[in-house]
Amino acid sequence: MPPDRITQDKSTFVSREPCPECGSSDAGSRYTDGHLFCFSCGHYEPGDDFSVNPSERRETRRLSSDLIDLGEPQAISARRLTVETCAKWGYTVSDLGGQAVQVANYRDPETGRVVAQKVRFKNKDFKFLGDTKAAGLYGQSLWRDGGKMVVVTEGEIDALSVSQVQGNRWPVVSVPNGAQGAKKALSAALQWLLRFETVVLMFDGDEPGEKAAGECALIFPPGRCKIAKLPLKDASEMLKAGREREIIDAIWGAREFRPDGVVTISDVRDRVLETPTHGLPWWTEKLSALTYGRRTGEIYAFGAGTGVGKTDFLTEQIQFDISHLKEPVAVFALEQQPVETVKRIAGKLAGRRFHVPDGSWTGPELVDALDSLERSGKLYLYDSFGATDWEVIQATIRFLAHSCGVRLFYIDHLTALAAAENDERTALERIMSEMGALVKELDVVIHLVSHLATPEGKPHEEGGRVMIRHFKGSRAIGFWCHFMFGLERNQQAEDPQARSTTTFRVLKDRYTGQATGQCVWFGYDPDRGRLVELAEEPGKDRSEHGFASYGDAAGADTGAF
Repeated sequence: MPPDRITQDKSTFVSREPCPECGSSDAGSRYTDGHLFCFSCGHYEPGDDFSVNPSERRETRRLSSDLIDLGEPQAISARRLTVETCAKWGYTVSDLGGQAVQVANYRDPETGRVVAQKVRFKNKDFKFLGDTKAAGLYGQSLWRDGGKMVVVTEGEIDALSVSQVQGNRWPVVSVPNGAQGAKKALSAALQWLLRFETVVLMFDGDEPGEKAAGECALIFPPGRCKIAKLPLKDASEMLKAGREREIIDAIWGAREFRPDGVVTISDVRDRVLETPTHGLPWWTEKLSALTYGRRTGEIYAFGAGTGVGKTDFLTEQIQFDISHLKEPVAVFALEQQPVETVKRIAGKLAGRRFHVPDGSWTGPELVDALDSLERSGKLYLYDSFGATDWEVIQATIRFLAHSCGVRLFYIDHLTALAAAENDERTALERIMSEMGALVKELDVVIHLVSHLATPEGKPHEEGGRVMIRHFKGSRAIGFWCHFMFGLERNQQAEDPQARSTTTFRVLKDRYTGQATGQCVWFGYDPDRGRLVELAEEPGKDRSEHGFASYGDAAGADTGAF
């Protein structure tokens, strides 16, 4: 075992003196235990309590042609580092190509020989010389193998700073290549680090340093790694500011690492004690009762065959959100022009089918409804111009949420977002994953329409039952959506009532599970272009529907598509 590993951790620098080996006037450093080390030629003399084989007393000036002169320790006043600290660590001033440079001499942890050097130029550029793979952590050779605690910093100067405020007596090391190489360096030195009861990471307080600290902490067993936080960028800045005590406080106040997302009871206690409340209501009372409303941070998916009525349902909901809840709403109708979308929403507001040229409404009625919507300032529409790129839509949602206060978003339809992708299934999985994260990040609600695959047996347009597996991309949709709904209507039924009755089925209820399989039924009022919630499941007797004009709508256009 190299002598400096045994003695330097329990002795301190006393003075500089001539080296008896190379003749240098002041490169020899004498320590309190009596040992001497020459930073010029590497000559070593043991102290009073240690004897060494003469063959180990000499360290060659250069172990390879890649290394430069070991240099001499000097105080670094700009960093408030003393000559004693620099001598302890072998942090020296040397010459490279005629330039004065600072040198961090890296020693092989096993032999104690200098195997690599990190050279720092006046312009703060760095250059690594020698065998960096054998170097280990900077300062590793200074300390005993194991103990109570070791501090790991992001740079050599930081390691010297932490060491100095602790009297150069307690283990501190640095990774050799900053934050970007920290995980690799600590993984290579893991066996040595685990000989300490606690590893404290004191990395820089910037984003790369904090990220690296989190990544590095994951390689340690639970409870063994802590992360120290400094009020300034790093330990060197703290020492320069004269805040030595706070470095010590940060070491002893370091907190055990916990990955993002891991919480304890104390973290969520206040929220747990809050009384559950209903979310934002649907326009239909029964659906609000079944689902306890809509909660922000959730996705609601709707699936139906072509012409079954999902657009009618959603425009009813959009109108309700704007006129009753006074909520701003954003609509991404990816296969419908904004003009038609506005006409349909205005029609729900006025009880008129403005999108149908049947003579049942007047121009002034449309103007009044349009003026009312415009005065509310609550409706935002996305004109895709044929572009349905999810990244663009995602950015637009962020803008509307942050800048316009929108919490309720409607996307019709999901399939269009993945249509341009080479692999639609993979694209849908990615989009749903990102959408699931987005609603949590922004605390918003997304109402999502999905196309359905052709079912076995009766088609959806003939009243075939909608199932989760019919949703295109059902695996991803089922995983990320909190509720899934299917709309069913037999457009080919001979009975006009059946032809105009929509069954709204709850396919998935992640909130309580109790609504799954429940249904709500809607009739259609052709005079007002409005859906009407029915009191109970329709029977053959028209009077059971509880909606007089509904029975008179035989063969009427439902306005749905």
